[in-house]
Amino acid sequence: MKKTLAFIMAGGKGERLMPLTKDRAKPAVPFGGIYRIIDLTLSNCINSQLYKIIVLPQYKSQSLADHLEAGWNIFNQKLGHFLKIVPPQQRISGEWYRGTADSIRQNLYLIEETRPRHILILSGDHIYKMDYGRFLRYHLEKDADLSIAFLELGREMAHLMGIAEVDDDYRIHGFQEKPKENPKTIPGDPSRVLASMGIYLFRTEVLLDVLKSDERDDFGRDIIPHLIPESRVYAYHFQQLNMIEDYVYDTLESGERRLRLEPRTHDSSYWRDVGTLDAYWNANMDLTGVNPSFNLYGRNWPIQTYQVPAPPAKFVFSTERPDGFRVGKALDSLVAPGSIISGIVRNSVISYYVIIRSWASVEESVVMDNVVVGRHCKIKKAIIDKDNEIPAHTEIGYNPEEDRRLYTVTPRGIVVVPKGFFQ
Repeated sequence: MKKTLAFIMAGGKGERLMPLTKDRAKPAVPFGGIYRIIDLTLSNCINSQLYKIIVLPQYKSQSLADHLEAGWNIFNQKLGHFLKIVPPQQRISGEWYRGTADSIRQNLYLIEETRPRHILILSGDHIYKMDYGRFLRYHLEKDADLSIAFLELGREMAHLMGIAEVDDDYRIHGFQEKPKENPKTIPGDPSRVLASMGIYLFRTEVLLDVLKSDERDDFGRDIIPHLIPESRVYAYHFQQLNMIEDYVYDTLESGERRLRLEPRTHDSSYWRDVGTLDAYWNANMDLTGVNPSFNLYGRNWPIQTYQVPAPPAKFVFSTERPDGFRVGKALDSLVAPGSIISGIVRNSVISYYVIIRSWASVEESVVMDNVVVGRHCKIKKAIIDKDNEIPAHTEIGYNPEEDRRLYTVTPRGIVVVPKGFFQ
């Protein structure tokens, strides 16, 4: 990986995540209690021993820049390692970044300065674990000019993503961008398709040549279809080939728990594009429970972030009073430091410095920093953005008609309370 340079696309507006993206870029949206979404992609880089990284922000990027400067200042320049934040500089035109390919084209000078053999292009708004070193080995074994990571999905999902047409060796012979009908399917399985994850690994000279000769803006829509007829372009089957090792516990019949190294963990094939509020809520809920779909607790694949210097979370009160039983507890939930729980939290993700007051209940919800949930509040299936002080006896997620009048409500019925709504 020493000769590989990674670009992370972090400029998307995230319009379908409004109001969470009203004041922050999509990759800077909080996730999992203590993280930002971009931390997952950056952690994949570090865990894959990839230490040359350029982040390309654009839309409302200050929160993202602040987070990267505070939490990711870990690179040793003497060893040639770096993380650079490169907003649009209008070096070759008066335009901002017009698309994924154009954002790289406007920064070709950085590639020429670094002189890498390979360019890895990533998105800063996906939730997954991926060993990019394994991806590079596949790319080299195939002697590919371009390798693209793909998910195997049912063909009914084809209209949402870029779809590859491959032969039995997974060489790509065609690419359809969000086909509305007749998508190309996997050889031998007409019910399944290969859907692009937006992860591209280029031989550097191939990328430079195509960006200098083709002025179009987008990789999926423009550049990849142009390359396929004349270049060696291969599909990397993420679910089959991505291997993440980690330590897991087995529970024996005796009740004893035994630690062992799992060569392929159950979340090796986990990938979520958190482009909508429902998808964002789902991804957070995937972190909860006894055996979460996506595990943040692995020792071999740690997720890095900026750690707020906050005290440990505290759970207070377990007393019976004349006005009812008073208890503070959290079940199947993630609770960040600085939080004080006096009510009951179930299947939820609680961020820094959240206060859940007595007799309040929070279920299947995401609660961001600096939120106070008043006494006797009832909150269910909600996303509460930061800096809210919710009055006592407020109910959120229990009256759909009233919720739609006051807040954003998703197609699935998740209620979203914007930042600072309750002051």
